[in-house]
Amino acid sequence: MAKAHGGDIYTFAKNKGIGLDQVIDLSSNINPLRPMINIDFNMIDPRPYPDINYKILKKAISKHYGILSQNIALFNGASAAIFTLMRELDGDVYLYAPLYSEYERACKLYGKSVTLINRFKTNKKEPKQGSIVIFVNPSTPDGKYHDLENMMQMWIDKSCTIIIDESFLEFTPFNSIYKKFAYYPKLFVLKSMTKFFSCAGIRVGVLIGEQKSIDMITKREPSWMISRGDEFYILGALKDKTFEKRTKEHFKKERKRLLKVLEKAPQINKIYPSDVNFFMVELSQGWSAKSFAKLCAKENILIRDCSNFDFLSDTHVRVAIKTKEETKALKKALFA
Repeated sequence: MAKAHGGDIYTFAKNKGIGLDQVIDLSSNINPLRPMINIDFNMIDPRPYPDINYKILKKAISKHYGILSQNIALFNGASAAIFTLMRELDGDVYLYAPLYSEYERACKLYGKSVTLINRFKTNKKEPKQGSIVIFVNPSTPDGKYHDLENMMQMWIDKSCTIIIDESFLEFTPFNSIYKKFAYYPKLFVLKSMTKFFSCAGIRVGVLIGEQKSIDMITKREPSWMISRGDEFYILGALKDKTFEKRTKEHFKKERKRLLKVLEKAPQINKIYPSDVNFFMVELSQGWSAKSFAKLCAKENILIRDCSNFDFLSDTHVRVAIKTKEETKALKKALFA
């Protein structure tokens, strides 16, 4: 499978002949706000190895998520954790799709048998006994939060290994599934700290699970998973106690602004319900993701073509909620 994701501002800028700072990136779902970090990175000595156990960082992350440090494994981004999980776990895989494409890539790399279950259908097939099930919640690319309690019980009754990806949960008021089902030893919850804390270039993914399960998953991983720069950035971000409130206030306001534009846009037929920082839309008749992207590109706007997601077509695109100015630019492109 080819690597196809949002956020490729480099190719977009090159093709347009513009600078990276001129790109309006509505394709990647990264928080446009940044935490206030009171760290002089010139004062970080890069010569020592990071703490092999990352005690201070794990303590800060465990406090942030309300879990114990021993239930945490750190990875060089959530994608790295996905590939490790698929390498170490046994069983056929059931993917509740559409979802982040790296799951299917990792499954195929490690020779897993993959069954896709369409999340948009009510008559979902059930996974078989002892299989691996993967659900992204809130889901991508549509952004809907799902109440998984009944499904969790069904998966547990079937002795499934359960992977719940909560990379976008912090944009919502909902609690992690881990807090209710922490007793189940075959449950893994994945967090991407880079989405909420606006640092896709800082690669820190967090895998949460029962201690023995975490030890099993990480037994073949390198001793140092992230750099001191990654470590210090996340530590600094977690110290900004106003950031969560600022972020949620920003998205409450900007969600309404973007929604008004999308609702009136003649190119858009349907807006999918979303609980997070982006919307997926279905385009009107006569429009394709490519023609819509071309229209947006006139204002240097990059959007996410969703046609490579399972069960979606070339009439689906995703648009991130960013700033007032960026929404205005999108409005200009759609109503020119």
